[in-house]
Amino acid sequence: MSKIEINNVYKIFGPKPSDVLQMVKDGASKEEVLDKTGHTVGLDDVTLKIEEGETFVCMGLSGSGKSTLIRHLNRLIDPTAGQILVEGKDVTTLKKDELINFRRQKMSMVFQRFGLFPHKTVLQNVGYGLEMQGIEIEKRNSVAMEKIESVGLIGFENQYPAQLSGGMQQRVGLARALATDTDIMLMDEAFSALDPLIRSDMQKQLLDLQAELKKTIVFITHDLDESLRLGDHIGILNAGKLVQVGTPVDIIMNPADEYVAAFVKDVNRTKVIKAKIIMTSVNDADGIDKSNLLKVEEDQFIEEFLPQVVCSNSNVEVVDKQGNTKGFITNKELQNSLSKS
Repeated sequence: MSKIEINNVYKIFGPKPSDVLQMVKDGASKEEVLDKTGHTVGLDDVTLKIEEGETFVCMGLSGSGKSTLIRHLNRLIDPTAGQILVEGKDVTTLKKDELINFRRQKMSMVFQRFGLFPHKTVLQNVGYGLEMQGIEIEKRNSVAMEKIESVGLIGFENQYPAQLSGGMQQRVGLARALATDTDIMLMDEAFSALDPLIRSDMQKQLLDLQAELKKTIVFITHDLDESLRLGDHIGILNAGKLVQVGTPVDIIMNPADEYVAAFVKDVNRTKVIKAKIIMTSVNDADGIDKSNLLKVEEDQFIEEFLPQVVCSNSNVEVVDKQGNTKGFITNKELQNSLSKS
C-alpha cells in the first residue's frame, strides 16, 4: 500500500461545481468550462501514488493546479469528486475532530511565506505544534531545541522572526514541521521567496535531513532545477491535468508531451543523471579496462566527476557509501553523456 493515493480527483471552483463536473469528465478544457459556466477547473481527474519515505515533487506553471493538489492532502480543500487515501484511510470521510487529530499527528506543512508567529520566539514557534498536541513545556522545549540545532539555528532560539533573515525564518518553519515528527511533510513553494544562494542552501539542508529522517515529502515548486535536485519522483501538472509522473531521469529523457518537453529542453543532463543510472553492473563489466579507474559514489551526479574523467582519460568505478564496488562506467559512456547535455 502506498503512503498516499490520490484517485480520480476533480476540483472545480464556483457556485455549482457538481453541475459542471460531468462537462469536465466529458473532456471539456479548462478554458471551455470557464467560458461557458464561469467555473474554474483546479484539478481534472488526477490519480497518483506517493510511496513512503520518498520526496515527491509536483511542478507546473502558475495556475496548473499544484498548490490546489497539495491542499487536498490535509483537506484544506475538499475535492469535487474523487478519493484521497493516506495509509489507506480516506481523509475526505474524516469528521471534524478526526481531521484535527489527523493534521496534528500525520502531516506538517511548510509555507512559502514562512507562516511564523511574530510575537513568539524561535523556540516558541518551533514548539508550537507540540504545544497544540498537549506536550508539556519541558519536553516541548527539548524537542524544539533539537530541531533548531538540526537546521543550524543554535543561538537564535530567543530571537523573534523580525530579527531574522528570510532564509533563517524559513529554517524556523522547517524546524517547526520537523518538531511534530509527523510521517508526512507538505512543502508548498517553501523556498520560492528566498534569494538564489539561500534557496540552494535550503535545498541542501532538506536533502541532508531527508537522508537521515526518510520522511514522506510532497514538495510543490514551479522551478525545474529545484524539482530535479530534490525529487525522487516528479509529477507535472498542466491546466489541472497530471501529464507525466516519473523519476528526474524519466522526465528529462522521455518527456510525455510538448508541454513537458518545453520544460526540460535546456536542462544539462549531466546535472540530473547519477553514476548509478548509467553504470554497467559488476557482472557485466568483464570487457572494461580497470587499470586506470576513478572511484566515485553511486549517488554522485555526472557533472561532479566528468571533468576529471575527461582530463585523465580514465574509466570509473562506482561504489556505495561503504566503498563496495557496484559497477563501472567507461570514458566513452561519459563522453556520450556530455554530448547529449
